Amino acid sequence: MILLNLKKSDLKIYRLIKAEEKRQKETINLIASENFVSEAVLEALGSVFTNKYAEGYPNARYYGGNKVVDKLEKLCQQRALKLFIRQPMDHKNWDVNVQSYSGSPANLAVYLALVPPGEKIMAMSLDMGGHLTHGHKVSATGKLWRQIPYGVNKKTEQLDYSEILQIAKKEKPNLIVVGYTAYPRIIDFKKFREIADAVSAILMVDMSHFAGLIAGGVYPSPFKYADIVTTTTHKTLRGPRAALIFSKKEFSEKINKAVFPGLQGGPHMNAIAAVAVALNEAGKPAFKKYSKQIIKNAKIFADEMKKQGWRIISNGTDTHLFLIDTRQKGISGKEASEILEKAGIIVNKNMIPYDQRTPSDPSGIRIGAPAITSKGFKEKDMLKITQWIFRLLIKKENPAKIKKEILSLLRLKSGWH
Repeated sequence: MILLNLKKSDLKIYRLIKAEEKRQKETINLIASENFVSEAVLEALGSVFTNKYAEGYPNARYYGGNKVVDKLEKLCQQRALKLFIRQPMDHKNWDVNVQSYSGSPANLAVYLALVPPGEKIMAMSLDMGGHLTHGHKVSATGKLWRQIPYGVNKKTEQLDYSEILQIAKKEKPNLIVVGYTAYPRIIDFKKFREIADAVSAILMVDMSHFAGLIAGGVYPSPFKYADIVTTTTHKTLRGPRAALIFSKKEFSEKINKAVFPGLQGGPHMNAIAAVAVALNEAGKPAFKKYSKQIIKNAKIFADEMKKQGWRIISNGTDTHLFLIDTRQKGISGKEASEILEKAGIIVNKNMIPYDQRTPSDPSGIRIGAPAITSKGFKEKDMLKITQWIFRLLIKKENPAKIKKEILSLLRLKSGWH
C-alpha cells in the first residue's frame, strides 16, 4: 500500500500501518472471522464518500447533496438482494438495510424493532458457540432482553433439534436466533422454521460466519425459511467491517427506524461503497472457486489434526472452521494460541462445548480457513501447517526455527489470489 501523503503528515500512524501490513504478510492467519479484502474494496473504503454525511434513507435525507449517495446506497441494496436471493421474483418479498456499522448494532436493531424489552430471545449460549449479541448477559442484548439458551448435544456436540423444540415450547420466545461463531456443522434451517412456527416466534438467522459460503453456493441458504437475516460483510464474504439486515417486507419499516434514528445517525457511505464492491466480487466465478476451496481446506485440515491425535469438536467440519480440544494434550487454549503466535501462526483461543474453564483461558482453539484460502493456500499447504502445529505444541520445537520455514512458504504465496 502506497501512503505518500500519510508518511509526510503523520509518520507515527504511517509506521503503525506499515508494521501491521508486515505482520499480516509474515503470519499464517487461521482466525475464522478474519480475511483479506481486495485492493478495490480498500480503494472504495478510502474514497471521498468518507466526506459525505447522509442521515436518512435514499430520497428521504436530512441534508442536501445526496444525489450520488442515493444512487450508491440503492446499488448496494440491489447487489445484496441479487447475491443472496437468487430468484428475482422473490426480491419483492424482501428488503435490505445496508447502513448498520457492524454486526453487533445490526442484531441490536432487529431486537429493538421486533422484541419488547424484557421479553425472550432464544439463542445458543456463548460457551456452546453462540455470540455475545445473541442475548449473553454481558452484552446490552442480555441486559435488555432475557436470553433463553440452547446448546449442543453433549455426546455428538451437534444441534439437537428435538431438545431445542422442547425448550421453545416451554419458554415460548418472541424471537429465535440461528447462526453461530463456533459451530462447524451445517444448520438445518427448515427444522428451525418448524420450531419457530410451533411457538409463533420470529426466526432470525445471523449468517455472519457463513455468508460468503452461501454466496459461493457451498452452504444452504436460509432465505426460504427465515423472517430476518443479518450478516457482517467481512469474514467469509471478504468485505469491509459493516453489516446487512435482510427482512421480510412486513418487518422492514420497523427495522429501518430502529437503525435510523433508533441507533445511529449518518451512515458511513465509504463503507457502503466498499460493501457494494465486495458484493459484486462475490457474484463472480472466482468467488465460487474460493468458497469451494475454503471447505476443502478446512476439511483436510481437521482430518489431518485428527490423525495426529487431536480431538476435534463434533468430530469434524462441514464449514470454514473447526474447534480443537487442546486440554486433551495438557495445553490450555490460551497457551496453545500464544505458542503458535511465536512462530507466526495466528489462531484464537476458544471455549468448547461444556467447557469447565474460563473464556480468558479456555479449553480449545478455533481454526478457520477463509484468510489463508484468500492467500492461495491449497490442500497440500494445510498438511504443512498441521505439521508445524504438531511440532510446536506436541514436540515443543523452537518457534523461531519454525517461523523461518513459515516465512519461506509465505514468500511463495505472496500477493492477492
